[in-house]
Amino acid sequence: MAALSSLCGLGAWPGSLRHWVLTCFVTLLLLPPPSNLGDKEDHDQPVCGKPWWPDNLEKSRHWPWEVSLRIQNKHVCGGALIDINWVVSAAHCIQGNKEYSVMLGSSKLQPEGSSRALKIPVADIIVHPKYWGRNFIRSDIALLRLESPVTFNKHMQPICLPEQGFSLKAGTQCWVTGWGKTKQHSSDNLTLTPELREAEVFILDNKKCDHIFHKTSFYPQVIPLIRSNMLCATNYGENACYGDPGGPLACEIDGRWILAGVLSWEKACIKPQNPAVYTRLTKYTRWIKEEVNHVAPPALCQASCLLSLFWLLQLPAGL
Repeated sequence: MAALSSLCGLGAWPGSLRHWVLTCFVTLLLLPPPSNLGDKEDHDQPVCGKPWWPDNLEKSRHWPWEVSLRIQNKHVCGGALIDINWVVSAAHCIQGNKEYSVMLGSSKLQPEGSSRALKIPVADIIVHPKYWGRNFIRSDIALLRLESPVTFNKHMQPICLPEQGFSLKAGTQCWVTGWGKTKQHSSDNLTLTPELREAEVFILDNKKCDHIFHKTSFYPQVIPLIRSNMLCATNYGENACYGDPGGPLACEIDGRWILAGVLSWEKACIKPQNPAVYTRLTKYTRWIKEEVNHVAPPALCQASCLLSLFWLLQLPAGL
């Protein structure tokens, strides 16, 4: 970009207006597009954040991708940072045309006076086109584009997306985090916790999970309640009471932390024997990347530039 500035600046007039404008247009067209999803300097692998232990805490970790989705500074759902401009959450968290913001960088739900906490307004929300929000939610995933980019540091880092064809085996140990409810056995007076909590869970086979939910459902066994785009996790105890709707299910695979799921169903908090159900991210990796790396605006700009070039070529040579 610096080379372009020197080339097109006032101090470097190329002798003819046509030659000067053509050179600038061609240089603009050849500029590489901005990178997304936080690449490393070598651009081989995306940056993946890692949980770490603060010096003043012995047990609780800091999860740098954790996001609190808010309406008028009131926590409504969780989320996960996946890029400098993007957060993943659940589609059912979106309540019409509200003004949303996200809070990052702090484990406190209300980080009064914290210099680490960052609040950013949400500029745009993309709900998956196949989202269906009745009794058994499907395609429960949404993308939130932030008004300003996040500067990655120790307290704010993205979690990586799984590869589209990656298969997460049953029994895999993962972590659920959030400011979830404090009561497990009753739906009365459920309150959020002031500090971010965590619970280790394991992936449950979809068929076994489906069988569990059919026990208390009027749907016949031939109708699957847990589909291939869903993921179940449990520890038969704390479970989703430690998480938030829209919050992340994070798994460490070969030393790399990936976003395996987005918390969709909350029934596990009321009945601990029920697994928590997540949106399976491997089924939506392609959709996320297409939305984040949307190419329509650059393509439109290139088309306009080409038309301008054609018009310039028709100008008299004396200009």
